[in-house]
Amino acid sequence: MIEVKRNYVFDFDSTLTKVEALDVLAEISLSFNPKKEEIIQQIIDITNLGIDGEISFTESLKRRINLLEAKKYHLDQLVVDLRKQVSTSIERNKEFFEKHADDIYVISCGFKEFIDPIVAEYNIPSERVYANTFRYDENDNIIGFDGDNVLSKHNGKIECLQNLDLDGEVQVIGDGYSDYVTREAGVADKFFAYTENVKRDKTTKDADHVAPSLDEFLFVNKLPRSISYPKNRIKILLLENVHSDAFDKLSKDGFSVEEVSIGLTEEELIEKIKDVHVLGIRSKTQVTKKVLDAAEKLLAIGAFCIGTKQIDLEACKERGILVFNAPYSNTRSVVELALGEIIMLMRSTFQRSTELHNGQWNKTAIGSREVRGKKLGIVGYGNIGKQLSILAESLGMDVYYYDIMDRLALGNATKLNTLEELLKISDVVSLHIDDHPANKNYISTQEIAQMKDGALLVNLSRGFVVDLPALVEALKSGKIGGAAIDVYPTEPRKNGEFETELKGLSNVILTPHVGGSTEEAQRDIADFVPNKIMAYINSGNTVDAVNFPNIRLPRQVNAHRFLHIHKNIPGVMAHINQVLAEYNMNITGQYLSTDEKVGYVITDLNKDYNKAVIKSLKNIEGTIKFRVLY
Repeated sequence: MIEVKRNYVFDFDSTLTKVEALDVLAEISLSFNPKKEEIIQQIIDITNLGIDGEISFTESLKRRINLLEAKKYHLDQLVVDLRKQVSTSIERNKEFFEKHADDIYVISCGFKEFIDPIVAEYNIPSERVYANTFRYDENDNIIGFDGDNVLSKHNGKIECLQNLDLDGEVQVIGDGYSDYVTREAGVADKFFAYTENVKRDKTTKDADHVAPSLDEFLFVNKLPRSISYPKNRIKILLLENVHSDAFDKLSKDGFSVEEVSIGLTEEELIEKIKDVHVLGIRSKTQVTKKVLDAAEKLLAIGAFCIGTKQIDLEACKERGILVFNAPYSNTRSVVELALGEIIMLMRSTFQRSTELHNGQWNKTAIGSREVRGKKLGIVGYGNIGKQLSILAESLGMDVYYYDIMDRLALGNATKLNTLEELLKISDVVSLHIDDHPANKNYISTQEIAQMKDGALLVNLSRGFVVDLPALVEALKSGKIGGAAIDVYPTEPRKNGEFETELKGLSNVILTPHVGGSTEEAQRDIADFVPNKIMAYINSGNTVDAVNFPNIRLPRQVNAHRFLHIHKNIPGVMAHINQVLAEYNMNITGQYLSTDEKVGYVITDLNKDYNKAVIKSLKNIEGTIKFRVLY
């Protein structure tokens, strides 16, 4: 089979670089002009008119240069600035430019004075750069351009390519209308609309292919690239109104991200998840075995919350799907609400507020107490319990805690050996226990009977840990003096009507599972979880995965890396290394971590591997998932 020669023709502005160079030059040349912002906006508007073909390019160029007020020496600073603005995916794929140096051209309506020094660093010599040149007056003011250059004219790229008469297939990569028309005119065989920096509907509408990054272009053409699978092909689905920062962060890293504001039923999720690589949820969406069976491409799940009870962790592990959560991000928010509710309950604030809302003035100190000197019993001394302990003590409360784990006391907190002991002495009991099924009805009739008469109960942990009928009875009898409840045994998937047996009790504060729902907490979660997802997808790191062996390692340069997830059975590592030896592959680094069920190995090689190697590695007995990273 004869291989067809290909020529790759790149635009410069907003393709090889993130910016339009003349816009950057305007920032430099007009830095002391009082009308700088107004003029720059005019230049941008004129640029866009020319790019979209609304005015002739020649007209666009003349009008912009007249507005620039630029001098020759400004170009030196422009080159410095443009070096910092090379497109991200161009920068990470220098290998392509090195290996295919003889096949790459730059055809731009920009100017050689600033294009040549930038592309020279990517092995593109000046003789393969076709662009305009400036004209200067005797004082080195930029006053125009070479009007005889075909690229100074409307549709100049078409004429330039016709004059070049390149042998073989011609592929044009660019962001503007002037790039697209080369294919329409028949001088280019394919047009790739490059959208990493700017997306123009007029350009993408009829493109042969839309390339959100150079990785996509290289992948389609089976060319050397820094990552094996373009990020824009990795689909991420975010449910339940996850904070917008998560969308922004993941999208900026190059992934294709879709948002759905509500949770989905099992049936809806089964239908939606078929081509999803990463799923992001909060607490309402249930990820069951049936869902996972339908998730053929799923690599990871991000729980944008603390708990992971809504996810079948074992089924995920068996399928090589990693789960990440945010165990610390909303700790402070939960603690502040707990502390605020303790004070509100002690002061009977909600009763007084309700009375006033009903037009009744009842100024009284009866049932209103300070928290200072009161005994706070914390059940569960994890991250939230510990921080509540410190803040409550700073308010003068005497803190006691009980935890089934042996946890060190902070400050002057006192550890108690049994729950009964804590319940008997506490004026306030605050629950901060996990979602283990054994904790169902953890506080029920027997435990309430052990509490001090008139004690207060706060639950911001899990809805099923408190027996609500037993609590209602205790509240009505006065055994429990008041309660603050943020979580419930059954919660709706979306906002709307909700019923609970606690409704209408004047000594109860009810909130709709908002313990961790602060702007700060949601932003922190939207930062933490995507970072973990990106670390795994981009480099293989599994640190903080809740269901998987943890490996932390740096991204390699000039290496090839694959990830192999397998059942933890004897002989798998030996088989992996045997395959690599058979194909004469040299291992530069290998990292293995296992638990009782699965093994996870990351292998770095100094040599690219072909399809036969990949097939052999995938076919090793016990393989769960195999992925070439780069």
